[in-house]
Amino acid sequence: MNSETEYRDGLDRLASHYRSVLELLGEDPEREGLQKTPMRVAKAMQVLTRGYEMDAHKVLTDALFKEDYSQMVIVKDIDFFSLCEHHILPFYGKVHVAYIPNGYITGLSKIARVVDIFSHRLQVQERMTLQIKECIEQTLHPLGVMVVVEAKHMCMQMRGVEKQNSVTTTSDFSGAFNQAKTRQEFMNLIHNR
Repeated sequence: MNSETEYRDGLDRLASHYRSVLELLGEDPEREGLQKTPMRVAKAMQVLTRGYEMDAHKVLTDALFKEDYSQMVIVKDIDFFSLCEHHILPFYGKVHVAYIPNGYITGLSKIARVVDIFSHRLQVQERMTLQIKECIEQTLHPLGVMVVVEAKHMCMQMRGVEKQNSVTTTSDFSGAFNQAKTRQEFMNLIHNR
């Protein structure tokens, strides 16, 4: 979604709920600075959760090409932002994806789009990592897939333990990446700046 995109059904109802939230927090939703806030938040939440309306498998198949290349393809440093489903606070960072083609490749930007689709949902980092891997695996049928996600979680930085510099890393892999040597090659390549 961009500023000219239509919003999903339920926008006014969602804004009404945010108005109630402001009241429950002790605020006056009629004061000048808050009058438009419920609708702004409703629109923002629809943008931040637009992944529910998108099909990640279709994104990959729309740019599927027959190719005999069978070495590692890596798309690293894919920026992402998501919302933690436990506190609805942001977590953000980088996703690194590798796959080894098995007769077919996809457009490189499509890998980043898959990350966007799964990150634009209420998430936990572990599930998002798995969903990205499974989507590529089920759609491209590669010889192997590996996904590494490195993220900072505002729910750990702003509340709770309040640890500002902690980074959470998750990974998932299949196929050829079950071999330690192949995993290590990928890790060396993504951390070689």
